[in-house]
Formats: sequence, structure tokens, C-alpha cells
Amino acid sequence: MEGRFKQSNFLDERNKNKGKERNNKNSKATYDKKIFMRLARFALPYWPLFLLALALVLLITILTIIRPYIIKIGIDKYIQGVVTGVISANEAEGGIIKLSSLFLLFLFLELVFGYIQTYILEATGKRIIMNLRNNIFRHIQRLPIKYFEKNAVGRIVTNVTNDTEALNEMYTDILVGFIQDSFIMFGIVIAMIRLNLSLSVVSITVIPLMVIAAIIFRRNARKVFSEIRSKLGAINAFLSEHVVGIKIIQVFNMQRKKYMEFDAICKDYMKANDKMIMIIGVYRPIMDVINSFALALLLWVGGRGILGGNIEVGTLFIFINYTNSFFHPIMNLTERYNTLQSSVVASERIFSLLDEAIECQKVSTYREGEETADFKRLNGTIEFRNVWFAYNSEDWVLRDVSFKISAGEAVAFVGATGAGKTSIISLICGFYEIQRGEILIDGINIRDIEKSVLRKSIGLVLQDVFLFSGDIKYNIRLGKNHIPDEKIYKVAKFVNAHGFIERMGGYESLLCEKGATLSSGQRQLISFARALILEPSILVMDEATSNVDTETEGLIQDALSKIMKGRTTIAIAHRLSTIQEADNIIVIHNGQIVEMGNHQKLLENEGIYYDLCKLQYEN
Repeated sequence: MEGRFKQSNFLDERNKNKGKERNNKNSKATYDKKIFMRLARFALPYWPLFLLALALVLLITILTIIRPYIIKIGIDKYIQGVVTGVISANEAEGGIIKLSSLFLLFLFLELVFGYIQTYILEATGKRIIMNLRNNIFRHIQRLPIKYFEKNAVGRIVTNVTNDTEALNEMYTDILVGFIQDSFIMFGIVIAMIRLNLSLSVVSITVIPLMVIAAIIFRRNARKVFSEIRSKLGAINAFLSEHVVGIKIIQVFNMQRKKYMEFDAICKDYMKANDKMIMIIGVYRPIMDVINSFALALLLWVGGRGILGGNIEVGTLFIFINYTNSFFHPIMNLTERYNTLQSSVVASERIFSLLDEAIECQKVSTYREGEETADFKRLNGTIEFRNVWFAYNSEDWVLRDVSFKISAGEAVAFVGATGAGKTSIISLICGFYEIQRGEILIDGINIRDIEKSVLRKSIGLVLQDVFLFSGDIKYNIRLGKNHIPDEKIYKVAKFVNAHGFIERMGGYESLLCEKGATLSSGQRQLISFARALILEPSILVMDEATSNVDTETEGLIQDALSKIMKGRTTIAIAHRLSTIQEADNIIVIHNGQIVEMGNHQKLLENEGIYYDLCKLQYEN
């Protein structure tokens, strides 16, 4: 009884496992189908071109199947006819010339049709990939900041470049190629059956062997292709991170260590490719052996038929030709399956990115107008009501924070590193969603204000200024082509940036990546001009003067005093001397507001702010 019970449990467990495998296969097939449907949507606008390419494929297939038949006629009717004395040599020569001319005509037509088909598919594929890349980049720009904090830049770059390029062959070769190979195989089978049934049976007896080999190959190829794409993404991510941090690598003499790390990643990538080489290296010889076995059977049966007078020589020739031609599409299908697996893996990564939720874009009465037109700006009254915020789960960065900033008021946030100051301005800019409480701007919940309208009302100046490759004028205007040059010059003079810009050669002077040739103070002045050019009602500054040299500090302080007038200003500063004139100073400690008031009042309270001032002035 105990043995039967154990056997019963074993059978139940095995059946469960088989059921899970079936469910996994079904879900995988369904998932693949969804991927192909999504890929087809990108090709749908170009369906007339694909239809034309398919028509050309059909014509090429017909010509490919007819050409060997022309040779068969030449062998059986004319060459064999001369040998047996049925027709004269002159008559045979004339017939062969006609057949050769027809053969060459078909070759020429195949060449022309093939060129047109290839051109159509390549041009169409490039357009599809261009549209796909544009869609990905547009989507990336609308993703929330937290996505970029969790995903390496190199992997995102891989999605836009390598992964989209992997799809190019699928649109240019796989889709039509699969149909072309299927047409050829189907046409060859029909032609062989009509010519000789017994030889046809011999030729197709090896098909089960081919199917088994293809199934084994398919099971292993997809897993390896996924690993290859993952390893390539790791290489791109490593390169992106370490090229950006090259100064640190050189200063701390980390070259050797980083080389070893990169070498290890490259070796992992090579090992993944070695697996695919091994799979293909085994599969191809197996297919060649099966092909040779089919030809051997055909020669044996066909040779006996010729000797017995039941089969013509031309018929055996065309069957040998068709058998080889039948295996070529199979090998092509295998190669295309390799590409298909690579494309599917790339598609999974691309659609995973495209499926990431974008920033919430709710519509309210504050709607964005035309780029060249004025839109209704926010006045700048900001209120936090019992705000709780965490980047991860309930690891709270802000705890029950409440304050109000009136329009036109200058407020500074101070506190130790990690207290939550930068999180507050990130929430005001709409980079993150809060978990509890409310953030109101002009009495409207920030969730109900379009992100574009909110950010057009905010001028942001960060501690680390990012400048794009291009001229200075572009880095101030930032693509807002409706802004006239005169306004750029006026704003640059207003923030004291005009002087050094003229010394550099003017506003058309080109900057290298990130403006590395400029001093931190010069980059900061350009960021002031950039923030002011759109006349924001709210100015947000995160440690805007922390990296400024002494010579430029005076220019920046003067610029600050001018650009703060008439607009709500929120500043974060470790150098407390720069915020003493603020209307209100809010002290943050461990994610909570512990003190609030002007400079003099907070000094009189002798609390945390007093201690910070005392510590800073003593140093």
C-alpha cells in the first residue's frame, strides 16, 4: 500500500509538472503572438509596399521553380533525342538555343524583380525603424525621473540603438523571407509530385528528421539569444557609466581594476556567443548530412529507374535540383529563425521600455497654449499640506510636512545632508508623486496641473549645470526658436553672463559635451539665463552657489538679487550667508520641519539653525 501511495504521488507530481510545462508553453506562445502583433502595427502604414514585395516574391518563386524544368526539357527532349536518334543535331541545337535564351530571360527577370523587392523592403524597413526609434525617444522623455534612477543609461541607449537595429532585418528579410521560402518549398513539392510520385516520396522521407533537428535548435536558440542581448546591454551600461566617470578613474588610478572588470563582462558576452556558435555549428552539419542522405536515396532509386527505363535522365536531374533547392529554404528558415529570436528578444526589451508608465498628464483649466503664444502662468503660491513622501515603499523621506509660500516670497530650506530638502523641490517640480497629503500651487492640486504648464512656470537652477553640445545661444534658448536673439542678449547681460560670453567669441561659440571648457561659475551664469529666458513665476535653486569660485561669486550674487525680484523663490543652500535676506527660512531635520522664520528670529531661538550658523562661521 505504501509503495502504491508513493507511486500515486509521483504520478500526480509528474502530471502537475507536465501541466505547468504546457501552461508555460501556451503562455509563451501567446506572449510571442502579442509581440508580433505589436510589431505588425509599426509596419501597417506601409502595407501597400509589403504587398508589392510579396507579389514580386511570388513571381520570383515561379521563375525559380520553372528554370530547372527548362533544363529538364533540354536534357530529355533534345540531348536524349540526339542520343537515341529521334531528332537531328541541328534541330536539337536550335531547341537548346531557344531554351537557353528563355533560361537567361528568366534569370534576368529574377535579377530585376529581386532588386526591386530588396530596395522596397530595405527602404521600408529603415523608415519603420526610424519611426520606432522616434517613438522610443519620445516615450523616454516622458518617463518619470525615478525610472532613470533605477535603470542604467547604457541599457537605455542599447534599447534605442542596438535593439531597434536588431528589428531591421525582421522587417526587411524575415517577414517576406519566410513567405518566400514557404512559397518555394510548397511549389517544389507540388512540381515534384506532378513529375514523379515515387521520387517525390523518396525526397520527402527526410522531412521528419529535419523537423526534429529544427525543434531541438529552436528550444536552445531563444534562451541563448536572450543571454546575448543581456550581456551586450551590460557592456553598454558599463561603458556609459565609466566614460562619464573617467576623471575619478584616472585620479584614483583605477585603470587596471576597471580594465579587469570590463574584461570580465566582455568574456561573459563572448561565452554567450560561443554557446550560439556551438548550437549553429552542430545544427548546420546535421542538416547537411540529412540533405546528403536524401540525395543518396534519390540517386539510388532514380538510377534504378533510369536503368529500368521507367524514369528519364532529365527527371532525375530536376529532382536532384529540386531536392537541393528544397533544403536551401530550410537552411534559410533556420538562419532567419536565428534573426527572429534576436528580434523577439530585442522586441521584449523595447516593449518593456514602451510599457513603462509615463508621467501623469492630467488636464485642467491650466492648459498649454501654442509655443509662440502666451499661456496662463501660475502665480507662484505654494502650499504643502501634511505631505508624506518616500522613494521606496514606506522608507519616509518627508514626514507630515506642511508649509505655505506666498507668491513673490523668497524662502530657503536648510538642514543636514539627507534631511529632505532636495526632495521638496523635486516634488514642487512634479518629478515624483507623494504618498499622502496634498501639494497645492495657486490653490490647485499639483496633480491637476499639466506637467508642461507647471514646468513652464518654474525656472530650475541646479548645483551641477548640464550643458548640451552646441553653441551658447542654443543652451540658453533650449530649442525655443520663437525666442528672439535680442532677448537672449538682454537676459545674458541681466545675469552678468554677457561679458565672458563675448570674451569666448560670442553667442555662436560652440561648447563641448557638458560645457567642460567653462568654469563652474560660468556654467552657473548660463543656467541663470536659461532659467530666466521664459520669465518663470517660480524660481527654484538647489545649491546654486556651492561650486562657484570667489571671483564669480560676486557676479552670481548680483544676478540672484535681480532675478529673485517679483517671483517666488525657493533656495537650498549650505552656505547660510547666501540666504540671510530670505523672507522665510525653513529648517528640515530627518524629513520634518523643526524650525521656521527669518534669519534673525531663528538666531534668537538658538535652535538647530543657530547651531548650523555657529558651526559654519567658526569654521
